[in-house]
Amino acid sequence: MRHILVYADSLSWGLIPFTRRRLEFEQRWPGVMEIGLNGAGRNVRVVEDCLNGRRTVWDDPFKPGRNGLVGLAQRIEIHSPLALVVLMLGTNDFQSMHPHNAWHSSQGIAVLVAAIRQAPIEPGMPVPPILIVAPPPIGVPKGPLAPKFAGGEHKCAGLAATHREVAEALGCRFFDAGGVTPASRVDGVHLDADQHLALGRAMVEVVAPLLPGGEIPC
Repeated sequence: MRHILVYADSLSWGLIPFTRRRLEFEQRWPGVMEIGLNGAGRNVRVVEDCLNGRRTVWDDPFKPGRNGLVGLAQRIEIHSPLALVVLMLGTNDFQSMHPHNAWHSSQGIAVLVAAIRQAPIEPGMPVPPILIVAPPPIGVPKGPLAPKFAGGEHKCAGLAATHREVAEALGCRFFDAGGVTPASRVDGVHLDADQHLALGRAMVEVVAPLLPGGEIPC
């Protein structure tokens, strides 16, 4: 069995907009991806490390532990050997307490890639390939999230392009989730249940060629 680590935030954790509840595993995009890959004979387990509020490399001034760099190398060590690491981060870099733009967020992703590749895994274990996924652009933040993400729809402009540039420069694979689905119709930030399903199904097609066995047969 091959293990895939999804290192992400609440968009992948499965937060149901306007609640503190979570979608079931088979409803979240990592779960949809796992089920789809196994159905195609890939024999994988998806390890979800998805923390609400996680940034790329910055701290949350109100909640500790949201800096995505802290502890990342140890997570790679814990879960190795890994067939793939999926990085889908950036949305929280644009919370209203931060001045960051898309370029800043993508530089944060570059730092995370370096940490993954330098993690102290056991001798003989492979350094995992990395798939950088640009999250869907923030829409107009609504409801309780509006103050937290005020202006985020403007600050995140161009994120897919800058994430792609970093992926190409560092030899990582890239996928733009915004090409499959927009952000939630409910809160403008997260993903609705049907959007998780669409993204998970798309990720099966993206990830399958990166695993031994190649493309999924038509």
